[in-house]
Amino acid sequence: MSLEKQPFSEEGYALMGAAFEVHNEIGGGLAEEIYQQSFEIELELRSIPFRSRYEVPVFYKERELKKRYVPDLMVYDKIVVELKSVSALLPEHEGQLINYMRISKSPIGYLINFGPIGKLEYKRFILSEFL
Repeated sequence: MSLEKQPFSEEGYALMGAAFEVHNEIGGGLAEEIYQQSFEIELELRSIPFRSRYEVPVFYKERELKKRYVPDLMVYDKIVVELKSVSALLPEHEGQLINYMRISKSPIGYLINFGPIGKLEYKRFILSEFL
């Protein structure tokens, strides 16, 4: 019996390696903006391609809205990353990421929480309709 490889697993492994390095270097509990900037530096150091806080257009009945979604990061042009620095991830954080994934038509999303002091908390999501 062969195990099917998860989509974008190598990219996800590289992405999370960078996140763990940031957490190991500066610890938990700092402001989200500190992690955003540190994580971007770590991604650059590892030559991981990303776009930071880019605007994703939103449409209603094929008409573009003025409102844009702005996810924290798009990595490898397919993985949406939402960073948090909170005591614990909540369902509304998951909903926010899933909305970003749907709007950007991205198959993979990572919700990464640097808030807890002793550990890095993260969740990986897959929207198979965009694979």
